[in-house]
Amino acid sequence: MSEGPAYDTVDLGARIDRTNELLQRMLAEVAKTPSTHAIFVDAGYLYAAAGRLATGTEDRRAFDLDAEGLIDALIDKARTVFADSRLLRVYWYDGARRRIHTAEQQSIAELPDVKVRLGNLNANNQQKGVDSLIRSDLESLARHRAISDAALIGGDEDLVSAVEAAQGYGARVHLWGIEAPDGRNQADPLLWEVDSQRTLELDFFKPYVTRRAGLPYDPARPRPAREDVRFVGARIAAEWLASRGREPLAELLPGHPYLPGSVDQDLLVEAERLLEYSLRGQADLRRALRDGFWEHLRAQY
Repeated sequence: MSEGPAYDTVDLGARIDRTNELLQRMLAEVAKTPSTHAIFVDAGYLYAAAGRLATGTEDRRAFDLDAEGLIDALIDKARTVFADSRLLRVYWYDGARRRIHTAEQQSIAELPDVKVRLGNLNANNQQKGVDSLIRSDLESLARHRAISDAALIGGDEDLVSAVEAAQGYGARVHLWGIEAPDGRNQADPLLWEVDSQRTLELDFFKPYVTRRAGLPYDPARPRPAREDVRFVGARIAAEWLASRGREPLAELLPGHPYLPGSVDQDLLVEAERLLEYSLRGQADLRRALRDGFWEHLRAQY
């Protein structure tokens, strides 16, 4: 009877040795498994901040962005920052009407190691749903141990919850910002929450962001009549309504006679293209343009 406890002790010791052996094997396997990182790009932030830095404007129509070259540069940057890690992929978050890819977004989606995720665009060309997509992907990848590090390019305070969710599962989140000509273009709460911060400067973007040639004011060019400009405004309004439908129109009408900045800028750029004449500094013609735009929209409601 006295031998029972001794046998139990021997058996327990053997089990502990076996457990330690299994743990050592597991740790050895983990040590051989490379770390993995992913890059998360809020394209709305990138276009606005890089456009302003490199060309002086946030209007996408005013500059060209070599997305393929820039994405390659971001991947190369990540290789230097996460030297002992492998890339999972680049996640590119942007907005599109009815979540239908534009030609540019489709070409980005076709790039290797890139996943395009689309939120929606409202009548004012504001992104909707992009932050929630970023949070969903960050949290899911961290929860399943698919990434150990995330490089996040964005600036919105709403991304704080995405950072917290990923960190809760053990991933480290590194915020990459774009140099601001004055002040900051990233929310303080987001800067406080991340594990590290990095700023990409003008020289990084210069090869990939170029301003489109604008229409200079030419005194020798015949000045269009106010009625001609008003007609162009109505024409653009008809195209705007056909492409967006009546729901965005209902959102726009309460603001009459004012247009949201993004809509007003799009109206100006398109009118200058059709007229082949610069309306910059032409306050009376710009009023005529807006009048024509509004008259057509209000007649359709």
